[in-house]
Order: sequence, then C-alpha cells, then structure tokens
Amino acid sequence: MQAKRIQFLFLSFLVLLKYPSHARNIDDEDVKRSHFPDGFFFGTSTSSYQVEGAYMEDGKGLNNWDVFSHIPGNIKNNDNGDIADNHYYRFLEDIELMCSLGTNAYRFSISWTRILPRGKFGQVNPRGIMFYNKLIDNLLERGIKPFVTIHHHDIPQELVDRYGGWLSPLMQEDFVYFAEICFKSFGDRIKNWITINEPNLLVDMSYITGWYPPAHCSPPFGNCSAGNSDIEPPIAMHNMILGHAKAVKLYREHFQLKQGGSIGIVGMTKYFEPLRDNEIDRQAVSRALAFTNAWLFDPLVYGDYPAEMRLYLGSALPTFSPEEINYVKGSLDFIGMNFYTSLYAKDCIHSACISGWDSPIRGFVYTTGERDGEPIGGRV
Repeated sequence: MQAKRIQFLFLSFLVLLKYPSHARNIDDEDVKRSHFPDGFFFGTSTSSYQVEGAYMEDGKGLNNWDVFSHIPGNIKNNDNGDIADNHYYRFLEDIELMCSLGTNAYRFSISWTRILPRGKFGQVNPRGIMFYNKLIDNLLERGIKPFVTIHHHDIPQELVDRYGGWLSPLMQEDFVYFAEICFKSFGDRIKNWITINEPNLLVDMSYITGWYPPAHCSPPFGNCSAGNSDIEPPIAMHNMILGHAKAVKLYREHFQLKQGGSIGIVGMTKYFEPLRDNEIDRQAVSRALAFTNAWLFDPLVYGDYPAEMRLYLGSALPTFSPEEINYVKGSLDFIGMNFYTSLYAKDCIHSACISGWDSPIRGFVYTTGERDGEPIGGRV
C-alpha cells in the first residue's frame, strides 16, 4: 500500500427527524452544525439518470437505462427517466434548494452518453461539456463543493451492443477514455473524483438478480433471457476494478499534480451479525463481509480478492497479473462508503437455506433483517 493516508469519505445529507418525546433515545437537544468538526460536509447526492431527464436532447446518446426502462414491464408502472426531475433544465433551481438547506457539498454523476454519445466510437458532445461546466461553475459560485462520480451505472448502449459492456475487458479502456475527457474538461475545478459508484451493488443487481440492465441472471436467482449468475458477476466486477485502477493511474500520472485533486471509489457497504449464537454463523458473518464489502475494497487495498472468495468461487474468480496488482493495489486517495443496513447472517454450508443463498456466489450465506419476527436494531 502506498505510504499515504487513506481517507474515508462520508457525504451525508443530515435529516433531523422530530420523533415524539416517548420515541427519543436522546435528550431533547437540537443537533447543531457546531457539533460537527471543521471540514465536515453536509451534502446532497444524485445520479445523472435519476435526475437529469432531457432524454436524447442536445446531442445526448442512448444509454443502457434508456433502453432498459423503455421495455414494458421492466420498471414499475413502466416509468422511465426521460424527464425525471428535469435537472438538466432546472439545475439553477436545484442549486437554490441546496443553498436553502444549508448544504455545502453536492455529489453528482456525469452522464456518459451526454459527453460521449457513442463511447469512443463517436465524437465528444460539446453541449454536454457545456452543461456540466455551467453546473460546476454555479455550484462553486454559491459555495457548494462539487464531488463528481464519473460512472454511476449508465453506459452507452453502443458499448453494450458492440461487446457486452462490463462483461468485456474492452470496457476498461472505454472507461479510461471517458475519465480522461472528464479530467481534461472539469479537473481544474473538481477536487474530488469518484471513479465508479458501487460496483458491488451493480454486479448484484445486473448480473445476479437481473433487476438492472443488462438484466442478466439465471435460476434460482431469476428467469432472465440471458446470463449466468455464478459466472458473470466476478467478470464484471474484475473489469470495473481494473477500469477504476487504470483511470486512477492516468489521473495520478498526468493530472493530479497540476490540478491538486483526489480520487477514489464508492462502495455499497453492509454490516452483519450472526443470526444464531454459534460458530458457524460467526463464520458466515466473515463470508458475508467478504462477498459484500471486501469484494470491492480488498483488491484496492491489498491487491487481491478476499481469501473466502478464492476458496468458494475457485476458478470463477479472475486473477490479477503482477503488473495489474502494481497499479490496482493502493489505487485510492479516499474510500467512499454508502452504508445501507445491518443484517443477520446464517450459515448455508452446514445448515439448510432458501435456494439461491446456498450458492458459491452468495458465499453460502443467508442474510435477513429479522430474527424471531423482530427487526435487527429493534423497533422504533
């Protein structure tokens, strides 16, 4: 690991909930900004597809979510992001809302197809560059620090059609090409870069359960028209990790010194407790952590996947070459963690489990939010 301190990035929008006095676990004391250390960011966060809208406008190309959401039945009520929050046209109003909330940070993602409608197979879209320049400049004018995610799950449909997106190693170079354009276009003002948002969530939703595009899965996880839930997730994750590491290498070698920024990645994280007070469930907790959090972070910190994954996935888990380890290990200036929930973990090696959880890709662990009808953490 490089001899530098790895920082943990927590971007939080603080919401103060006014519970009835009988439901409070703390004294009736207001939480004040002064209670937080200097440099703490109170932020809001979005992704481009979820808020921008402006579907296929001003030169934007077709992305995987555009295609997926327009297939009837894929999304509840057949909704889509064609308009979404109309952030593309109403970003100035949204900045005013951020200011009214007292926030001083905004994490957003850049739409790949708004910058490169066809990936590296087409031209850069100047109107896409112009939009993000206006967004960044207006944020800075209002004292809001931009944190930029380069890739938040939306990719050019062209790259899916040509070689299968993240299932192909060709995607690594396409991502680096996109990242380089972002560094060149916005790096003079962006000081915090996030390469990819939650690769570990993406592989689960896209290639295990098939809820996200390209909707790949296989029984017992789902009945998709294509995919293999045991084989494809490690491949997609491997390509994203290498794409991240190559983008970090490029940034450090050609941009970081001059631009003075930092670069990292954001992962989906969970915490686990044993469902039963026995050794096999305590071991299941270790596997659950490995197959959820460490799947992403271990290669970037230690240079390889967790031992538990090597043991249970075997040859289905790709390996890093010595050259790859050299630039994958330590490819972080900070670690971003999106923490969602805590769950109980139950062993599925020595115990009977619901079909699907008793599989290598799940680490032979069943996870649940309840024990004996009571939610973890208790009821409010």
